[in-house]
Amino acid sequence: VQLQASGGGLVQAGGSLRLSCAASGRTFSNNVMCWFRQAPGKEREFVAAITWNSAYTRYPDSVEGRFTIARDNAKNTVSLQMNSLKPEDTAVYYCAASLATWDLSTRAGDYKYWGHGTQVTVSS
Repeated sequence: VQLQASGGGLVQAGGSLRLSCAASGRTFSNNVMCWFRQAPGKEREFVAAITWNSAYTRYPDSVEGRFTIARDNAKNTVSLQMNSLKPEDTAVYYCAASLATWDLSTRAGDYKYWGHGTQVTVSS
């Protein structure tokens, strides 16, 4: 099972990036998928999660209204559209999947499958 994140890069503050995560080895169409991020010297931080059928999403206050998570179960992918980026959004971004169908957990330990991450750097 592999989750491959892509789309990171360097962007100026106020700009946008779209991250993608492609899953292989199994289907996650019945599972919650999410994004976390980790900045140097900090703990991994919850960014967004989406239920299996896209009915519900969850974001922390720090990204609410700027980031949008979406999924395409036919393609076994999940994406993160990031707008109005700030320097404090700089981090390695990870996609992950849990065994749950509806639980939009914010705890990293509740997610079983993880990708390797993609670097996002926002310059001021």
